[in-house]
Amino acid sequence: MIWLAMGGTLLGTVLTGAILGASLGLTGFVILHVWSGGATSLGVQAVWNTFNSFTLTAIPLFILLGELLVASGLARGVYRAMSPVFARLPGGLLHTNIAVCGLFGAVSGSSMAVAAAVGSVAYPELTRRGYDKATVVGSLAGGGTLGLLIPPSLSLLIYGAFTETSIGKLFLAGIIPGMLAALLFMLWIGFASWRNPSLAPEPAPEQSLGRAVLGLVHIWPLLALIGAVLGSLFAGLATPTESAGVGVLGAIVIGYLAGDLNLRGILKALMNTLVTFCVIGMVFMGAVILAQSISVLGLPQELLRQVTGLGIGSLGILAMIVLLYIVMGMIFDGLSMMIMTLPVVFPLLVGLGYDPVWLGVLITLLIEIGMLTPPVGMNLYVLTGMTNGQVKLGQAAVAALPYWLALLFLILLIVAFPGIVTWLPSLASL
Repeated sequence: MIWLAMGGTLLGTVLTGAILGASLGLTGFVILHVWSGGATSLGVQAVWNTFNSFTLTAIPLFILLGELLVASGLARGVYRAMSPVFARLPGGLLHTNIAVCGLFGAVSGSSMAVAAAVGSVAYPELTRRGYDKATVVGSLAGGGTLGLLIPPSLSLLIYGAFTETSIGKLFLAGIIPGMLAALLFMLWIGFASWRNPSLAPEPAPEQSLGRAVLGLVHIWPLLALIGAVLGSLFAGLATPTESAGVGVLGAIVIGYLAGDLNLRGILKALMNTLVTFCVIGMVFMGAVILAQSISVLGLPQELLRQVTGLGIGSLGILAMIVLLYIVMGMIFDGLSMMIMTLPVVFPLLVGLGYDPVWLGVLITLLIEIGMLTPPVGMNLYVLTGMTNGQVKLGQAAVAALPYWLALLFLILLIVAFPGIVTWLPSLASL
């Protein structure tokens, strides 16, 4: 009865046009009022306690860091420095798209920010050289997902703040899967370009390999930011919030000295950050109220008893949840989907014996799949918008399908070999 009422209230409020955060919060308040003797104050108290958390302040800072990177134009210099290194490989500069997205992902933490920053440089450059337009967009959409997996990850940060899981361990857990995802993307690019050379008609390299490697010195601005953000965090010198603050300060200084950042760009980045965080914060607030109502009634424990009584097994339940996330990724944006489902999914899967850190990486991979899944795939929308109609959403979705499948394969890989995710965090004392 409670589950039916919760689902009906949530669906009803969403259908009225209410924003998702309000729908989640109202559903939580209804449950607290009807089934907990009018204890709606528990929801308010949960929101106060959560938003008073020092860790949560890292979220707007990491959003701001990504926006400053987009405004600074640093992607242009990094892209030019890395391009000669990959010119000799089948696929040429398509590999550069993945590598530069990976580097920006190690600073930004936002998939769309990475796709926008690198895409603004890569798409006009590669189309000028005769690369297939849809293939370029597909590689950038796939590469952009690395921004959510390679630390610092906005998804892992929100997951850690919501579930009270160590953010340092979550960031460490994303390193190896992020590198594996980039490798899988590059393997596909090499195979596709070998099979169909017209996708990447790259001319002979303009520089020797030695000069190309020496040219990598020009990526120092990004390496300096990575060192400032991740170095301070993993060395135990700073909390996630402090490392994000260091990154913002570093992005402003480096963006001004080595990029195109100016006062107007900083103000625009601040405004975009405000809008983005308000959207995330509203959904987060509603999910906290819903989580509190579910927790007070002991619904996760009841659901766990019911599910285990079905005799499906933990892998079968995990498969059902993975399928649910893939379907929901067609309707909701990734972060909203994660925040909305965590109150039920997290206690259920942890109760079945899954490691919380491992689960954070799994859910992040599922969010990345959603970023490539139409009709709501945000990376596809961002990049097709940059093409001014030259690449349609359907073409971009087809071109991004191999990267979608690569992420799904990576999910199977970490399910079969959980140590891929848990090994690095097990070595740390964060």
